[in-house]
Amino acid sequence: MKKQLLIALGLSSLATIHLHAQPAFQGDLLTDPAGKTLYVFDKDQAGKSNCSGACLQAWPAYTADAASGTEGASTAVGRLASQGVQQWTWNKLPLYYFAGDQKPGDRTGDGSGGVWHVVKRSAPAAVTSTTTPGYSY
Repeated sequence: MKKQLLIALGLSSLATIHLHAQPAFQGDLLTDPAGKTLYVFDKDQAGKSNCSGACLQAWPAYTADAASGTEGASTAVGRLASQGVQQWTWNKLPLYYFAGDQKPGDRTGDGSGGVWHVVKRSAPAAVTSTTTPGYSY
């Protein structure tokens, strides 16, 4: 009985994670396929998210839909790995939505706290000079 309850609780927590298709540029900004703006967090590191708890409520992770027909890294980013979920990255930095953005094209989180930024087409390669610009999951 305990095992079934734990499995049910684990599955219900996964149900709150939404999986998304590959991000793409719409105009000058990196967005999801519906046009919602995506952000990076200056406190993250390559392949590691430092956003959790209340941060993750305000800045939901842009998670990968492995069934979208894309190929990429098979490792998950940070705390989502324990749930078997992958997070899309740009230049190896995890991608997020901002909960305050209401509609496609909104970018009200840009510059928030001096550490949250939209991803622009002209953004330089992050992390190291050997990083190949691009996205993965």
